Amino acid sequence: MDLSYDAQRAVVTLRRSDEQLAALMRRVGRFALVPRSNMTPFHELLRAIIYQQLSGKAASAIYKRILKLLGARKPSPRAILELSTEELRVAGLSRSKIISVKDLAHKTIEGMVPGKRRLQKMEDKEIVAKLVAVRGVGQWTAEMLLIFNLGRPDVLPVSDLGVRKGFMLAYQTGVMPTEAELQQYGERWRPYRSVASWYLWRANDLEY
Repeated sequence: MDLSYDAQRAVVTLRRSDEQLAALMRRVGRFALVPRSNMTPFHELLRAIIYQQLSGKAASAIYKRILKLLGARKPSPRAILELSTEELRVAGLSRSKIISVKDLAHKTIEGMVPGKRRLQKMEDKEIVAKLVAVRGVGQWTAEMLLIFNLGRPDVLPVSDLGVRKGFMLAYQTGVMPTEAELQQYGERWRPYRSVASWYLWRANDLEY
């Protein structure tokens, strides 16, 4: 599955709607978000839970260990439930995260976490409401699935520090915006706030 929107149209629309964002977009260059469409919602959320509150390097190591435990099996609810608590603990998961991934597995099997086909027919708010019922899955995690797995166009993760810092850098405000301030300012980016967010993330890689 590709993006659910016309990326070129999104870029043109955003450049016209916000001069400062347009300047950032010129510096960053081509919009290059590629959805992880090969991953199931379960796999995407499993990965997100593992990565929470860890450095990328540490999280990646734990994630690879768990994939190794699964062997030839793809990450699935039943495959995860077949791993013992001790195996997951040795792989590096905290007790809290073990409870979370087991809860995710159970809720996926029970149908509380919809499959991709169902999710594609649901509105963003409805998806978030479903997913946050899973232990360890909050608003931010659900928003990452919307952007990077389902390729939705209009998601603004206002709690994301990378987005907020990127705004501070690109708009030279000197301080990061509050979530409410970013929410309000971001209204001008509708209906392509996911694209604006992607560019704000990239602002952190530039020199200022």
